[in-house]
Amino acid sequence: MAAPPPPYNNPGNQPGYGQPGGQPGGQPGYGQPDGQPGGQPGYGQLPPPAPYQPGNPGYGQPTTVIVTQPMMSQPMRETPVGMTCPNCQKQIITSTTYQTGTLTWVACLVLCLVGCDVGCCFIPFCISSCKDTVHSCPNCRTTLGKHNRM
Repeated sequence: MAAPPPPYNNPGNQPGYGQPGGQPGGQPGYGQPDGQPGGQPGYGQLPPPAPYQPGNPGYGQPTTVIVTQPMMSQPMRETPVGMTCPNCQKQIITSTTYQTGTLTWVACLVLCLVGCDVGCCFIPFCISSCKDTVHSCPNCRTTLGKHNRM
């Protein structure tokens, strides 16, 4: 028959030589090694765990963690971009439309100052390379970004 392990001694009540768990009076929350509550105040027995109840997310139900990737893999320019839509979570290629922007108005003003004031100064409003590009999702029509020419 093997001899029982020696008791835990605390020579001279020095810190660091207490019961297992590093706290005076035994492991926190479990009382003394013989099962009796005691030790330092606040370190008594733990209450029994609450039973599982449906709808209580803290007990028994698996937790789902969603990891999202960065929204854009490449910068949005004039051409459509492949990406995951942050609204509908589908893999898409953006649809592009053109919108009047700062460059359109500056080009119109320059043409007007040069002498094309009879109607030719409005030509930049008809050229898509003078306008800003708006990227949107083809599924849910959410605007995903805008490329400003100026």
